[in-house]
Amino acid sequence: MSSDIQKMCAGDPPLTARLASWMSDLLADPQVTQRVVEEYGSPVNVLHTGALAGNASDLSDAAAELDIDLRVFFARKANKALSFVDAARDAGLGVDVASENELRQVLDRGVQPHNVIVTAAVKPPPLLELCLSRNVPVALDNHDEADGYLSMLAARGDGAPPAPVALRIASQNDAIAPTRFGMSVPDWLEWLDTRNVSALLFEGVHFHLHGYSPHNRAIVVDEALQFIDALRQRGHRPSFIDMGGGIPMSYLNNEAEWDAFEAAHKSAILHQRPPITWRNDGFGRREEAGALAGTRNTYPYFQRPIRGDWLRALVAAHATTHTPNRALSTELRDRGLHLRCEPGRSLLDGCGMTLAKVLFRKKSSDGIPLVGLEMNRTQCRSTSADFLVDPILVRGDQSGRPNSPFAGFLVGAYCVEDELILRRKLNFPHGVAVGDIVALPNTAGYLMHILESESHQLPLARNIVVRDDGLVEDDIGR
Repeated sequence: MSSDIQKMCAGDPPLTARLASWMSDLLADPQVTQRVVEEYGSPVNVLHTGALAGNASDLSDAAAELDIDLRVFFARKANKALSFVDAARDAGLGVDVASENELRQVLDRGVQPHNVIVTAAVKPPPLLELCLSRNVPVALDNHDEADGYLSMLAARGDGAPPAPVALRIASQNDAIAPTRFGMSVPDWLEWLDTRNVSALLFEGVHFHLHGYSPHNRAIVVDEALQFIDALRQRGHRPSFIDMGGGIPMSYLNNEAEWDAFEAAHKSAILHQRPPITWRNDGFGRREEAGALAGTRNTYPYFQRPIRGDWLRALVAAHATTHTPNRALSTELRDRGLHLRCEPGRSLLDGCGMTLAKVLFRKKSSDGIPLVGLEMNRTQCRSTSADFLVDPILVRGDQSGRPNSPFAGFLVGAYCVEDELILRRKLNFPHGVAVGDIVALPNTAGYLMHILESESHQLPLARNIVVRDDGLVEDDIGR
């Protein structure tokens, strides 16, 4: 079924999306697909929570096999829909929140405070006051933040219970990329040794790494273990190491397609073949003196290992760090520790797609074919350069007459020259018609909401949940 519905649109070379069965079922019915857009507007985010628990189980099952006590926390910032909070709660997961509103919503949905951790990059006083009033653990990032929290605690007076916190560390290992998150272990120890911290309950150690390397995480887990030992020498009793997010997923089934795209893209950047991206965008790479320079700044859309196998790789990598003869499970168990992670994207794998209506076909002044969608680029964009997966083109009774086959680009609603929905050139072997629906697959994780904007006073996309009894709007939109 998936292969049939994916024949109307493909990149050159193709990057064929891995579709969840519910996505294939919906897109295989053009009339229903068009009706969803007509009823809820364009674009519309269509969500399905069914895969979340299974994705978490991939991690927890691997951890059990490895004799590791792992607790999975859903990174709420990956998608604002409250249905995913409910799904995480019902699956027995914790929730990682990044703002006061996220925290209030999570608590209102019945998630218990001890199953929440606040990891916000910036924590204004109202957020910290809410954490204090509800006894929610906070990952402290820096000295000023920690001192401010101590001042709040002092203002409560004697007799208040200690506030649960974790300390976010920044690795000092040369193999780890610099980060703005956290403080070095020596900096935290200096802070601990020069403050009265009796009002704090140090529950754990937290870190955040850029990228997906299991080896790098193993290095910082080892640093965290050493910090745990130093905390215990000072009389504290931390019980966990939280390694944050960055657990990989794969948007594609076919590694050969990813390799072919990479080869073609490099050749295009070096002017060895016609461009396959908008204005030959190198996504962070460029040609210098006939050679390729720079680094690709997109998500790695094909990855292995993912989830459970990635955790196995992390454990294997740990054996190559400072303690080659002791398994990570032993290191954790001997200290009475559990391991935590905060996946967002990888928990939402298979949980959503974005639908948008075609409004026009035209050419730029220099002859490049364009397809105008009723959406803007912030409605399918993360912090990387582009979403690279091939969309699906759906044609139903409400579509007009298609034009001739062509290759071109999807453009959006913002009144700027560089308003591309996707920056890859796409082939349309059966043309495109006004009224067709373009489906952007597997967008639930970070692509729907992390950068969405109401610029031009354009409305935000509505978020619709597929349930056994039909479609309902997520409570975040009510």
